[in-house]
Amino acid sequence: MSTIGYQHLRPLAIFVRVVDEGSFASAARSLKSSRSRVSEQITQLEDDLGVRLLHRSTRKLSLTEEGRRVYDKVRALPRLLEETIEIATQEKPSGRVSITATHDVGVSQLLPALESFRARYPDVELDIILSDERLDLVAEGIDMGIRIGLPRDDSLIGRVLYEDRFGLYASRTYLAAHGTPADVQALSRHRWVCLSNVSPGGVHRLFRGKELITITSAHYELCNSPHMVIAMAMAGMGLAQMFPSTIRKEVAAGQLVPILPELTGETMIFSLVYPSRKHLPLRTRALIDHLLAARLFDAPRV
Repeated sequence: MSTIGYQHLRPLAIFVRVVDEGSFASAARSLKSSRSRVSEQITQLEDDLGVRLLHRSTRKLSLTEEGRRVYDKVRALPRLLEETIEIATQEKPSGRVSITATHDVGVSQLLPALESFRARYPDVELDIILSDERLDLVAEGIDMGIRIGLPRDDSLIGRVLYEDRFGLYASRTYLAAHGTPADVQALSRHRWVCLSNVSPGGVHRLFRGKELITITSAHYELCNSPHMVIAMAMAGMGLAQMFPSTIRKEVAAGQLVPILPELTGETMIFSLVYPSRKHLPLRTRALIDHLLAARLFDAPRV
């Protein structure tokens, strides 16, 4: 009675090698094994299958009828096993890695880091998923993501990239038309562009040191996309809370101007999140290490 199972894939591959090489001795040399060991493995395979695969003589080997039929079915096994081993033991990172981030973080923070990653690892290709929704990494099959906060799910690993706090900004166009707020009291009289999950109902919670200050804006636009909030503020539509790390270029170019810099939001942790630290492909580990080491993720106040 046959007791064949998945554990016989390697013995079947050895059987193919014996047939292709024409002898146990030649197969043993190519497999870096001994003739007796290869012969034992084929004998055990025949016992498990319950059929003879090879006719043995002092001069040569020949296939039995059953051996020919088995050989025809499994002749690709050695190549498949070798290709699998190559994948698992590759010496340099290659293949595809997927990463998700919000649009603002993706463009302002991730992109510069990926430029240097591409130069260092030309054989790794990227799938970049920009979304302001919190995608499920496991369900969506995404290798890693940049998130605010650390994961609460034990199945996810979180590594801190940087910290930042919201600041208040407006475009020069807006300030020229409406004036620059001189104090906290003046803020509520201005138009605002509000990120919906940060300032619902146009209510802003800010801090001056440890003092909590609540500002209720009478006139405001709501938007669920941080990247769109930046664009709306640059278009002169109002004051906005934004992370300094995502608008460094705009501030440096004078397109956005800090307003009352003593007011800030709570400190937020930006982390790199991925499903597991066990058996990570070399390409995934390379991207994780590169992003953690990238000085581009420093977020100084501007």
